[in-house]
Amino acid sequence: MAAMVIDGKEAAAQVLDTVKTATAELIRTTGITPGIAVIIVGEDPASQAYVRSKGRRAEECGFRSVTHRLGADTAQADLLRLVGELNGDDAIHAILVQLPLPGHIDEGEVIQAIAPHKDVDGFSFVNVGKLATGQTDTAFVPCTPAGSMVLLRRALAKTDYSGLNAVVIGRSNIVGKPMANLLLAANATVTIAHSRTRDLPALARSADILVAAVGRPQMVRRDWIKPGACVIDVGINRVPAPELGEGKSRIVGDVAFDECAEIAGAITPVPGGVGLMTVAMLMANTLASACRAAGVSAPRY
Repeated sequence: MAAMVIDGKEAAAQVLDTVKTATAELIRTTGITPGIAVIIVGEDPASQAYVRSKGRRAEECGFRSVTHRLGADTAQADLLRLVGELNGDDAIHAILVQLPLPGHIDEGEVIQAIAPHKDVDGFSFVNVGKLATGQTDTAFVPCTPAGSMVLLRRALAKTDYSGLNAVVIGRSNIVGKPMANLLLAANATVTIAHSRTRDLPALARSADILVAAVGRPQMVRRDWIKPGACVIDVGINRVPAPELGEGKSRIVGDVAFDECAEIAGAITPVPGGVGLMTVAMLMANTLASACRAAGVSAPRY
């Protein structure tokens, strides 16, 4: 029996609808408009496109959106000065520094300079520590794992995963580790697997919840999947697609979707799955920051 395909487009649209409604209510009742500031250094085309997308989405949600475009030769001290100014601006509730930064800038130092209560990417040590210690109600959670959990809740129709085994393939600070912490907070029994894990296919087959976040095209195969498992594919990989024409490519995940969908109980597609949730959860985190500043509760998703 074919797996249920978890629709990221529908889920993202519902999150954004909730954000828009709650934003309008926040403005009406408190006069506070969520403000988001994005900083981009240099002219990387992919980064420029992503920043434009974030700005459009923020404006659609009713936010005040500001973009600071800096030259590739911007000194680190000048970038840190701008971050400090935004930290002190009460009209700004979210600060995003688009990565990657030019090589002469220490990305870690810049990220840690962002005030934790405006760090809607969830990368500051304060937010990382809160998540690791189970304080999910006050932490800003990185957007991709946060979106993955929304999709997981939709697929399993519950929020408590007591008795379920979860395997996260990938140990990055941005996805793998925070995803594991979120699953632990939901009472799953969690294993983090990585490039040095012995007999990875066998470990994956033990998972009721399998999260693939390694950046290797279609690495997870049918014989890695436990029958009925819920599979969350975080991977976004571009591979050659000569069948579409010379020089063409297509996007695939870390999971061989067609064959794994034959045995999984539920699975996210790529594209159309987790990727769409990332910007949606960024908007949700920005709204949450503004709600905290106003002393009101943020919506749940």
